[in-house]
Amino acid sequence: MSRLPRVTGAEVVRALERAGFVVKRIRGSHHILVHPDGRVAIVPVHSGDTIGPGLLTKILRSAGIDRDELLALL
Repeated sequence: MSRLPRVTGAEVVRALERAGFVVKRIRGSHHILVHPDGRVAIVPVHSGDTIGPGLLTKILRSAGIDRDELLALL
């Protein structure tokens, strides 16, 4: 298995939107995205900061998306 890509929070939000998620609300720097089937993903968006591999894995797991799908959506 190859490594996860180095992405910012804004890039993850755009990728999840391409996968059908919608930004439901924003609280501070955290974007809460909801999919029509009920899946929820919370993504911190800090200007220019990349998301660490552990947090990115957790976001992908809660969104029900695997690494290969994320690469295709980016």
